[in-house]
Amino acid sequence: MPKFIAFLRAINVGGHVVKMDQLRQFFEAVGFTNVETFIASGNVIFDAKSKDTNALQRQIEKHLHQALGYEVATLVRTLDELERVAKHRPFAEIELNRPGNTLYVGFIADSPAKAVSQKVESLATDADDLKVTGREVYWLCHTNFSDSKISGPILERTLGTKATFRNINTVRRILKKYI
Repeated sequence: MPKFIAFLRAINVGGHVVKMDQLRQFFEAVGFTNVETFIASGNVIFDAKSKDTNALQRQIEKHLHQALGYEVATLVRTLDELERVAKHRPFAEIELNRPGNTLYVGFIADSPAKAVSQKVESLATDADDLKVTGREVYWLCHTNFSDSKISGPILERTLGTKATFRNINTVRRILKKYI
């Protein structure tokens, strides 16, 4: 069975506290197998018979809404897709390695239209660079995340869709564990 990673938005932030054992049980109740969580920020790795990531997203969102009583945006990727995300270099290596810089990856359900991608990228400032590639937004933050003028909600409004962001190191650690 194929292995997938579900990135859940707003888990264990803003009062939406879910224990990882409970989250695992929710995924198992849907029929997924080999369910594991990775750090307590809404990363769930699982096996599923379906290969349709959009169908899996809808299935997980529906079940979590019923179980938790609130909407949980869910973005699903295959291990191969996640490997491409980790290997993609939208910024110069010197920028990625500069002390104080941090690369985040935003996962979205569908590739945005070119005009939307350009609008997102136009939000770049001296403190933040943005690149949209496929179903991911790459955000290079040159300052403390909390000092940035850009935020996940601002990017979601600009994209017109839900997104969830992860530090590239988290993405790489998931891959290291499962590939």
